[in-house]
Amino acid sequence: MVAYVNGNGVRPGYVIKHNDKIYRVMTSEHRSPGKGRAFCQVKLRNLLDGLQTEVKFRADEQVERLSLEQVKMEYLYNDPSGYCFMNCETYDQIFLDEEMLKESIKFLLPNTLVQIEFYKEKPLGVSLPEAVELEVAETDPPLKGATASGSGKPATLETGLVVTVPNFIEIGEKIKVSTSSGNYLERAKK
Repeated sequence: MVAYVNGNGVRPGYVIKHNDKIYRVMTSEHRSPGKGRAFCQVKLRNLLDGLQTEVKFRADEQVERLSLEQVKMEYLYNDPSGYCFMNCETYDQIFLDEEMLKESIKFLLPNTLVQIEFYKEKPLGVSLPEAVELEVAETDPPLKGATASGSGKPATLETGLVVTVPNFIEIGEKIKVSTSSGNYLERAKK
C-alpha cells in the first residue's frame, strides 16, 4: 500500500520518494507568498549517497511517503567484507560497507545495539543510541588544580574519535559521548 501526503503536509523525519530517489526530510517550512500559491520549502537528504537538496512542493502536490522497517541489530565486528551486524531476534547477519555507515563508524564498538532501517529488505541507514561509552586512549596528563570549567583538552578515544574533554579526564577512563553532536557529555558511571 502506497501512502501519499499533500505537499504542505511533509514533516521533518519523514522518508519520501521523490524523482525515484529515497530521501529523509531534514527541515520543512510552509510559505505563502503575497502573490502566487502557498508551497512547502523542504531540505532533503538522499539516504543512499547522503547528498542534500532543497525542493519546493506545491500545497496540492502528492508526495509519496515511505515506511521503513526498523530492525534492532547488534554490531559484531568488521573485516574485509564490511561491518557485520546481527539481527537480535533471528540471528541473521548482514554486512554494511563503510560508505553507508559514514560517521557512525567512530561510535561503534562490538556489542553496540543499533536500529537499522530497511526499505524492501535493503538496508538504508543506521540509527545509533543517543550516547555511547568510549574509553580514552590518548590525552594530555591532567593539570594540577584543573576544574571542570576549563577550556578542555583534546582526547582520542578507542575508536579514533577525537573529542574535547575536561582537564581532569585521564587515559583509560570511560566517558559518555553524544552520537548526534560528537561532544563529551560526562564520565561513565562505574
